Amino acid sequence: MSNNNNINNNNNMIRNHLKIAWRNILKNKGIFSINIIGLALGIASCLMISLFVFDELSYDRFNEKADQIVRVVFKANINGEEMKEAVTMAPVAQAFKDELPEVVDATRMTNLYNPKISYNNKTFRDTKFAYVDPNFFDVFTLPVVKGKSVDPLGEPNNVVLTESEAKKYFGESNPIGKTLILERDGNIRLKVTAVIKEVPKNSHFHFDMFASMLGYADAQSTSWTNSGFFNYLVLKEGTSVEKTQAKIPALIDKYMGPQIKAEIGIPYSEFKEKNKIGLYLQPLTDIHLRSDFVASSELEQGGDIKYIYIFSAIALFMLLIACINFMNLSTAAASKRAKEVGIRKVLGSGKKQLVHQFLTESFLATLLALILAIGIFALILPSFNVLSGKALILDDLFRREVMFLILGLVLFIPFLAGGYPAFYLSGFGPIQALKNKFASLGSSRGIRSGLVVFQFVVSAGLIVATLIVRKQMDYIQNKNLGYDKEQILVLRDAYLLGNAEESFKNKIENDPRVASITQSSFVPAGDSDNSMSGIYFGERFQRRMFVYNIDKNYIPTMGMKLVAGRNFSDDFGTESSKVIINESAARSLGFGDAAVGKQFLRDTDKGKQSLTVIGVVKDFNFKTLHQNIEPLIMLNNSYGGLVLRAKVSDMSGLIKTLENQWKQYDSGEAFTYSILDDAYNRTYLTEQKMGTILNLFAILTILVACLGLFGLVTYTAELRVKEIGIRKVLGSSVTQIVMLLTKDFLKLVGISFVIAFPLAYYLMEKWLQDFAYRININLWVFVFAAGITVLIACITVGIRGVQAAIANPVESLKSP
Repeated sequence: MSNNNNINNNNNMIRNHLKIAWRNILKNKGIFSINIIGLALGIASCLMISLFVFDELSYDRFNEKADQIVRVVFKANINGEEMKEAVTMAPVAQAFKDELPEVVDATRMTNLYNPKISYNNKTFRDTKFAYVDPNFFDVFTLPVVKGKSVDPLGEPNNVVLTESEAKKYFGESNPIGKTLILERDGNIRLKVTAVIKEVPKNSHFHFDMFASMLGYADAQSTSWTNSGFFNYLVLKEGTSVEKTQAKIPALIDKYMGPQIKAEIGIPYSEFKEKNKIGLYLQPLTDIHLRSDFVASSELEQGGDIKYIYIFSAIALFMLLIACINFMNLSTAAASKRAKEVGIRKVLGSGKKQLVHQFLTESFLATLLALILAIGIFALILPSFNVLSGKALILDDLFRREVMFLILGLVLFIPFLAGGYPAFYLSGFGPIQALKNKFASLGSSRGIRSGLVVFQFVVSAGLIVATLIVRKQMDYIQNKNLGYDKEQILVLRDAYLLGNAEESFKNKIENDPRVASITQSSFVPAGDSDNSMSGIYFGERFQRRMFVYNIDKNYIPTMGMKLVAGRNFSDDFGTESSKVIINESAARSLGFGDAAVGKQFLRDTDKGKQSLTVIGVVKDFNFKTLHQNIEPLIMLNNSYGGLVLRAKVSDMSGLIKTLENQWKQYDSGEAFTYSILDDAYNRTYLTEQKMGTILNLFAILTILVACLGLFGLVTYTAELRVKEIGIRKVLGSSVTQIVMLLTKDFLKLVGISFVIAFPLAYYLMEKWLQDFAYRININLWVFVFAAGITVLIACITVGIRGVQAAIANPVESLKSP
């Protein structure tokens, strides 16, 4: 019976707490609204960033063996050339499986660029195609939904499609057993043996079609010096990657050493004295966020773990600042509840009951803020997806880890944000509370001031970071790249016209809107695949260099400058053995300023070719500004697409004309183009998105911090209400009173600069180190950030200060 009474009493107490909490909310709509809005913005930002972080961290974890799979990657430093590539040699997977007892399985994959695949007289070029080993689906979890679930790639020219790809080719009919034609080195007939589910979006590769490696001649290569394959190993459960890695150098000596000796003519031991070369194991779950390999050697552009740290910190700070606001604003409201506390204590309420009451109010406010936060989340989610490149949906809030986060917020925030006000308010003595003696508890002022300093440390730091990111992006946009990227139109697939390409080129050349045109597949921006070549000088291996195949019109069309020698020309007959090199190549080969006329050997499929330098082109950035300019050679061997420079800035009319001319050839191929300036900008899309997201959350953080400052000003004005009234009676102006309230807060903002600016400088220097070409962080950035922060603080304090200053002094002096 007593238990039932206790339960009823507890229920009544909870109902009473909720009722009083709701009444107080209605009574203090202004401060409560600010409280809820600030807390909702903090929670919404935390949820948004958390979903982004969870999605980034989930990559490749859908695989059942995710924790056992590693990728073999290549890192070396040969004659000063730093090499980092995700692709390795064809024999690696099998050799490691045979030699390392820790490896229980191994598989390979390589992609085929721009395949032409046909079925029933319909041709497609948009298929993402990969050759994989027969055991590929034993390693990666890609469930078969139709056809052979066991060994679907066990025979040459077997192929597996995703569901969407099967529907694209065969509609609703059964694709199993049907044949596709791959038009490559003759027509290859591919037999469909299975259909799998779509490759999950959080995978480091996305292919529509997987063909058996058994039918791919290059896969049979025994070379340990030519790469081009993605090699994956499955380690035994519990195997240490580090201990397995320690065994690999011996395998390199065994397999790679003899081939290097045969190619360059010196013992491998001597080669290792001056060079470093190695194969390394990279955990599958690290590929998306922790890869720093040459972009062209990766299957897809990955993320960056640094941004995970940055955005996680922003989410945490946003939430903390929102909670700080709650504490400050709740404390500021104490002036209106001191008598309530005193009366409750006189009537017998203990400190425990008062704490429960105030925590109940905090809990109710948190629930309301959470509801509002979900509404804000739903409202801005589409825009956030555009900025981040994600495809997050509202249902993602019901993911297990997100639900745990929400539950944690609901339980944690009331105690974090409401705990201090609860113990602060309940700490008043009854007489002290009835007399409204706030000042006696002024020892808590230091805590509140410290919290405001923390808020503006974050705000000022984000302003500095935003300014530096923006400045670096402007630098990238305006840097002299060594070529002119404006008004360049790239028709990369013009080679698909075959013999008609020359006729198409001539028509373009005669268009008065075209300044010049060149035939080449190489452009120094976007996803251009710049090939590498082994370069020899004398009989000693020097280093690999990038190769451009161009014609005589390439350099003038791209707006590049020759610093020595001449361009390719028809006046000198065939120039297949002549070469133009960039300044970096001249330095690398030891030619210096006297490169013209010098000779060196180039490694080709047909042996070593002797090349003579006829010109040196000024260094230009043909890779991203994250990397230094590397050595480059240009051969007079035009093939591939077309690149043209237009005389008009508005190219829409020219593009329409080119498309109409393309259609006249009735090639069956789609007309595609890109504008070089746009391709260049896409190269830095990750940084641009990061900057935009940083801007967004910097604004939100500053807004929430201002709400916190508003709360502290409100609290201070309540404490000094009689002082303000007396000063007004004695003749003080509104400006003087506002300055009285402002100066203390400006001191706090100044203290925040002392902490924020050195920290921001350190972190942004680390970020800028990723760029080989970067800005210097100047003093004006910090001066400007300080000015913005002070202005925002003054406006915030001024608004509340003016309200206090214009209040009727008679009413102020009447207050107890």
